[in-house]
Amino acid sequence: MGLFIVFLLGIANFALHKAVLESGHPLLGRVPGFFHLLGGRFSLGVEFLMLLGSLLMVQSGAQGWVLGYLFYSAMNAASAWLILTGRI
Repeated sequence: MGLFIVFLLGIANFALHKAVLESGHPLLGRVPGFFHLLGGRFSLGVEFLMLLGSLLMVQSGAQGWVLGYLFYSAMNAASAWLILTGRI
């Protein structure tokens, strides 16, 4: 069950990340240069590594990582909401 939850959260994180990248928000121009590598795909690669690491940890029996990834996803959702609605 934990794997399924982390996987679904990962899909949501990728969708939010992609939406923020495509938003053209001025804040994106102020992030470090490595963020822009490969047209923003570098940051998507980091997102993938976070998901992969969490999935591997949950699969190996460390169920606490489900809560950790849930917290990470909640912070991602809050920041994406702030950026996409223009509150920042």
